[in-house]
Amino acid sequence: MNIDLEPYPGVDRVLDVRDGLPFENVEYVFSEHFLEHFDLDDGLALLRECRRVLREDGILRLTTPNLDWVWATSYSSRWTPESPTRATIDATEWRHDAAAARDCLTLNRAFRAWGHRFLYNRAMLEDALQAAGFAELVWCDYGRSEHLELRDLERHERSPDTPELPHVLVVEARGRGNNASSLNLAEYLRDLRVH
Repeated sequence: MNIDLEPYPGVDRVLDVRDGLPFENVEYVFSEHFLEHFDLDDGLALLRECRRVLREDGILRLTTPNLDWVWATSYSSRWTPESPTRATIDATEWRHDAAAARDCLTLNRAFRAWGHRFLYNRAMLEDALQAAGFAELVWCDYGRSEHLELRDLERHERSPDTPELPHVLVVEARGRGNNASSLNLAEYLRDLRVH
């Protein structure tokens, strides 16, 4: 069943998921490039709602842009060739030219374009899923799953990956955990509300 806020072709149910999901005992939930369109608090609530509607052995398959990839590729000229995941700290090497301005636009585009509200890296997504009550997380490659029903579902445009840094995070979350979170989000959420 395909859910959307708008009655686009192929949409089975029009609803705002922020109001909850009218389902129970669901075997699979698939969300592709969706979570990043919510503010963090609404995204966390959506993850909790997915855990609630899934049956005990149900699985949430989730894909979302990888913040670490966005950062690395937006500032690719500022990363050492030996290690594309380590920033050069020497401020004298940072450019102040048209390429640097283009990098600025690229990074802000990832955050602001397409309706994006909050981008996750792997550590943040892992913590968010555990806080939502999922016990087990399996990180997957694009289109790959040990479950036949969850294979080759992704349709979103792809960007170049590196072996150590995928452009999207793909995770399958299952089981019931203890809703543990290592994050203290109060300060972050407070600062978002400052006008």
